[in-house]
Amino acid sequence: MNAPTELSHEEMLGIRLEVLRREHRDLDEAIHALEQTGRPDQLTLRRLKKQKLALKDQIVKIEDMLIPDIIA
Repeated sequence: MNAPTELSHEEMLGIRLEVLRREHRDLDEAIHALEQTGRPDQLTLRRLKKQKLALKDQIVKIEDMLIPDIIA
């Protein structure tokens, strides 16, 4: 019987990063589709954009954890 393989912290962050990027892309598509309706609901549009921005902040934070700063 094989023991379950545990993921490293970096691997878990990488998976989380991909999920967040997919959610960000989906929100971007939803915003674009809503804007194409002619008269989009501004409240919904604002909420979606706020969610997208929050996702982007999370993506940047994880990227910063995964990519070490290079001191030149």
